[in-house]
Amino acid sequence: MADRWLVFGLGNPGDQYAQTRHNIGQMVIDYLAANSRFSSHKSRTEIADVHIAGTGVTLAKSKLYMNESGGPCKVLADFYKVSSGNLIVIHDELDIPFSAIRIKQGGGDNGHNGLKDITTHFAGPNYFRIRMGIGRPVGRQDPADFVLKSFTPPERKELGDFIARGALAVERLIEKGLESAQQEFNS
Repeated sequence: MADRWLVFGLGNPGDQYAQTRHNIGQMVIDYLAANSRFSSHKSRTEIADVHIAGTGVTLAKSKLYMNESGGPCKVLADFYKVSSGNLIVIHDELDIPFSAIRIKQGGGDNGHNGLKDITTHFAGPNYFRIRMGIGRPVGRQDPADFVLKSFTPPERKELGDFIARGALAVERLIEKGLESAQQEFNS
């Protein structure tokens, strides 16, 4: 059996943020954990243990705000002895159209404060990312406000499928590796 993976869904705590664009990472974690129970962990996260492709996977959501995700993620990775090469972070991405998914390893944070904090705590960006496209706001709306708003009614019609495809992207990355997962999802 391969080494354990840690899959960390970015988002903000509380009901007021639960269905916002910024919480798409946590929505995918909830989908992946559908048949499991979350428990509270000392890292200030909620975790669920699952198996994907015969490999142990810890699914995690922080109890802190997005820009404080790095500390809980690093404590959890250290607890399970998971290196950054077995860390997958699922997050919203403004520069990708709604419902598109891109998978990559490493790279910049593109102004995303959750990624910035994780990169700081892991002393580099050498982790995998499932980039869930939310698109850019129309007109002059501030992107910081846009990400904290709920999906539009037309987007909500596609949201279930989008979340399921995000979960499938995680599964493919663990099962088949980066290149194969990118071929399937990045086109």
